[in-house]
Amino acid sequence: MDGVFRDIWGMSLEQISEERIARQPPEAQAIIRVLLAHVAAQDRQIAAQDRQIAALKADMVRLSKTPQNSSLPPSSQHPHAKPTTKKPKSKKKRGGQPGHAKHERPLLPSGECDHVQILKPSECRRCGQTLTGRDPAPLRHQVWEVPKIKPLVSEYQLHRLTCRCGATTCAALPLGVPTGQAGPRLVALVALLMGTFRQSKGRVALFLEHVLAQPCSKGWVVKLQQQATAALRPTYEELCTQLPCEPTLPIDETPTKEASRRSWLWAFVARRFSVLGVRPTREATVLEELLSQRFTGVVNCDRAKMYWYLPRLQWCWAHLKRDFQALIDTGDAQAKRLGHDLMRPTRALFHHWARYRDGTLTWARLKRLASPIRREIDHLLLRGVFSGNRRLHGMCNPLYDHRGSLWTFLKVEGIEPTNNAAERALRHPVIWRKLSFGTQSAAGSRFVETLLSVVETCRQQGRNVFAVVTQAVASHFAGQATPPLLPGA
Repeated sequence: MDGVFRDIWGMSLEQISEERIARQPPEAQAIIRVLLAHVAAQDRQIAAQDRQIAALKADMVRLSKTPQNSSLPPSSQHPHAKPTTKKPKSKKKRGGQPGHAKHERPLLPSGECDHVQILKPSECRRCGQTLTGRDPAPLRHQVWEVPKIKPLVSEYQLHRLTCRCGATTCAALPLGVPTGQAGPRLVALVALLMGTFRQSKGRVALFLEHVLAQPCSKGWVVKLQQQATAALRPTYEELCTQLPCEPTLPIDETPTKEASRRSWLWAFVARRFSVLGVRPTREATVLEELLSQRFTGVVNCDRAKMYWYLPRLQWCWAHLKRDFQALIDTGDAQAKRLGHDLMRPTRALFHHWARYRDGTLTWARLKRLASPIRREIDHLLLRGVFSGNRRLHGMCNPLYDHRGSLWTFLKVEGIEPTNNAAERALRHPVIWRKLSFGTQSAAGSRFVETLLSVVETCRQQGRNVFAVVTQAVASHFAGQATPPLLPGA
């Protein structure tokens, strides 16, 4: 019996066949079957524990992601969870420091004030004697107040007169008078309350009723929203037509919703204007639609594959920096070392670029200083490709194969090494999306992309967006062409 168990003990489960067990004595067969059942149960338990460990490791990787080492937005991180800065804490007190320039609201000329009240003391504050005369330079105190708001209501009485022939003719509204009950400024205000100030339709209606004394309902807000879309749509289409002619375009996208369907909000940021579009897909068909075959410029973008078919790309170094930080934060010693080695020249590159931006470094000098940095990073990426580490190979191989897309900003002057312009353009829409949970219809998506494009374009050009939208709505009501947003158009 001992010899039997010594023979069986050295075998694997696959080697212990039913035929081999059947050749053993009955007592040994029973014991072997019990032992095999126990071993199989242990194997199942070990497999389950391995799956739990793998899931825990995945959770640890997910929980270790921060805006500093991934594409997570900064708003996803709790303010108290942000890494502490190495900058020493200042010993100065909060607020204005001694000797700083005083900032105060300048007084208006007395002639521009709505009311001027002259106040003179009647008696001496010490002895009580009567005071007369006039102070040539009195102290001036001005109080600002919001006037009582009352809507301006214009009534148009359209007479219907009957001719001797029996026909009745009704007078027509003057040119520019809307057929609805809202004027251009009211339509523009409602649109901006939703698109710029991120208010819901219910909140907009509440504000109009309680603050502006303007009767309003949520349904009427939707109607005014549609009027604003119709007025601004020609301007939006004009901006879209100009996109393929731009020499450089930072592009980014963020998920949103249209009703229950997942959609994407795209941002195209040119030097003088921006175009935002809500589309049901993140595929390259959106780029083909808006850029067409006429586009020959440079696109600043992240490393998403739908951009790869474009002729000239500048991959975002801010994304790369976060990816290198993710290598540093990993538990893999080999990845950590490569992350540190890549982060050093990346910081030097950003330092030189900052000097070029502030004018302390010339374009030629920047290219000379970046040349050894480029060779070093290419060498480090090649080291990651042949490291034998699957994670490093998966990240470094496409970077090395498309390394030309990392250095376009050194070939074409005026190209940024990051995609920060597109990400800044999406900041306001992302906050809007989190508050509104997307749109509920295609008409709502058209309003969002149209108004947000006009708002961002006005911000780039330093224009008053309320005046622009009001003028566009007034032109729409008058049946005239919408004033262009592009300079020189």
